Amino acid sequence: MGAAAHLRIMMLEQRGHLFNWIPVGLAFGIGLFFTLRFEPSFLLIGTIALGGLLFLALAARLGEVVSPLAGLIGVVALGFVLAAWRTHSVAAPVIDWRYYGAVEGRVVGIDRSASDALRITLDNVVLERVSPQETPRRVRLSLHGDAVLGDPPIAGARMMTTAHLSPPGGPVEPGGFDFQRHAWFNELGAVGYSRVPLLTSEAARNDPQLWVFSVRMAISYRVQEALPGDVGGFAAAVTTGDRSGISREGLEALRASNTAHLLAISGLHMGLLTGFIFGLLRLVFAAIPYIALRWPTRKMAAIGALIVAAAYLALSGGNVATERAFVMVAVALSAILINRRAISLRSVAIAAIIVLFLRPEALLSPGFQMSFAATTALVAVFGMMRDQKLSFGPRWLQPVLGVVMSSAIAGLATAPIGAAHFNAIAHYGLIANLLSVPLMGVLVIPAAVLAACLAPIGAEIVGLWLMGLGLRWILGVATWITNLDGARSFVPGPDAAILPLLSLGCLLIILWHGRARWSGLLPVVAAFGLWAGAERPQVLIAETGGLVGVMLGEGRALSKSRGGGFIASNWLENDGDRADQALAASRWPLSDGQIRRVALDDWVLIHLQGKRNVAAYDACGAGEIVIATHPLSLRGCEVFDPKRLARTGAVALELRGGVIMSRSTRDITGDRIWSGWPYDRRTDIQKRGWWLLALHD
Repeated sequence: MGAAAHLRIMMLEQRGHLFNWIPVGLAFGIGLFFTLRFEPSFLLIGTIALGGLLFLALAARLGEVVSPLAGLIGVVALGFVLAAWRTHSVAAPVIDWRYYGAVEGRVVGIDRSASDALRITLDNVVLERVSPQETPRRVRLSLHGDAVLGDPPIAGARMMTTAHLSPPGGPVEPGGFDFQRHAWFNELGAVGYSRVPLLTSEAARNDPQLWVFSVRMAISYRVQEALPGDVGGFAAAVTTGDRSGISREGLEALRASNTAHLLAISGLHMGLLTGFIFGLLRLVFAAIPYIALRWPTRKMAAIGALIVAAAYLALSGGNVATERAFVMVAVALSAILINRRAISLRSVAIAAIIVLFLRPEALLSPGFQMSFAATTALVAVFGMMRDQKLSFGPRWLQPVLGVVMSSAIAGLATAPIGAAHFNAIAHYGLIANLLSVPLMGVLVIPAAVLAACLAPIGAEIVGLWLMGLGLRWILGVATWITNLDGARSFVPGPDAAILPLLSLGCLLIILWHGRARWSGLLPVVAAFGLWAGAERPQVLIAETGGLVGVMLGEGRALSKSRGGGFIASNWLENDGDRADQALAASRWPLSDGQIRRVALDDWVLIHLQGKRNVAAYDACGAGEIVIATHPLSLRGCEVFDPKRLARTGAVALELRGGVIMSRSTRDITGDRIWSGWPYDRRTDIQKRGWWLLALHD
């Protein structure tokens, strides 16, 4: 039998299962768009769109062997165009200067920053001496000092303060998380902070979105009033999506025990809620003979559960994770309405397609990746067990084993993604989830429904009290697990290609039919092998020049113990290093006040801090690398000052054999619409050639 015949048989085996590859093709096209180092022109986008339509048309006419390949190419092109359309549809002004002055706007978001500061998001922004055309659509402010005194910000109210604003920052190191891109899709044109008391006016009442936001925050404040402390903050997060009430210590305990996913309103909460409502409605309808004997109670229960899920989506604020969870639940409930299997890989594929159509950028978020990884793995494993009619243990023990297996499968599926994004592995996460997740379904979610039902008569405290019992237990479990020896270990961050390679291998194993599926083990093994051999940069330089990190024998040494804490913590986390900034700064071998020196092979690296020290440094040698916090004009050595770093972003250096190998943030991200780099046509011609530059223009 020839190769063509083998190929034909292999493709025939996929009949009925190719639909599940559509979101994979979309994701590939979206990923291709976001990995470009230049902004594609409308000519290029239009050409790809026409090419995609052509391949989709050919897929309908070609034979069974070639048609799926043509269709996949068309879907990839569609994903690329979707990402481009979304990128330009959210375009909004972004400031490119540092601003200090009056800031006025409407409060449309309240949360907490990584440093545990209360943070507000404003729209309808007015900036002093800034034209409306240059004013950002949204700004985000962290509140410090006097700004947090008095009453909390009022949802929907217009407020005014004096604040420092700056453009959204780029990655803290080459290949790191791109906050500029994240801010672009959230329409954030400036971020900053205020230490001045807020002046607020009455909240708007005629905007439906703000009305929902106001209701959310009112419920959150009531929940936290009834349940003080982290328990109330946890309850508010579960019911309204407001996570500003939980402390940094509580959040860290949940993360260390791998139960932080219980905070986000995601597939678990939406599934538990709709499952509880669906079952409750079926019991109610079954108890009424007239309805049970005449009407389709199963479909009626599905409709009722869908309505409750939609209300929960609105109440939670409709963030990406909750939208994704709602789509998956809606697909499952809709399958019940049309007499299809509610839970299948096809349902997961439909949910992924809808999410990627609505928000292509969600593909890059850990929430999307972990949610669909867990769901796909669970559906695949339990679907295989159902098809093979496998069961473990007696019937009375199967629910317990089902919970154990679900937690283990979801944990294994999401562990590499969590480690890649958060650089940590919770070793006792399975135990913590086994002790916590069942309580969410048995007590916390039903108690939340009870509180909602009793709220109109002012008796919601009964449900909240029961809810608090369950959440207090979960926080206790998290704290206990966190305090165990070896509860968490840290791993270095992988290269950008490792997660896609790992995902491709796992998808081949799950989605492909036939013996060729096991070829997916090759990319999986290769991904883990590349991850194990990944090396962290020898030298890291912050985009402001204010912080330098050098990899030494005992770990990364930082040039200062205070300032640049967010950058320092990210560097150390990406190294897989659990040290804090102060400890990492103590590793630096030589110190001369604000002038820091370290010898690296044939080089001497010098970090100059402070305007006076920079101005006084007027000579350097051929073997020196000088990093300065202020502009510096020197010859004869390698200089990284704010002027140079403004064009490159953060820089990583490797010093080997007397040669400096430099890689900057701009080298990785390229010149994208959200980057805001100074445009240099001559440099672009040198890097990309005139033909790619024409596509850019």
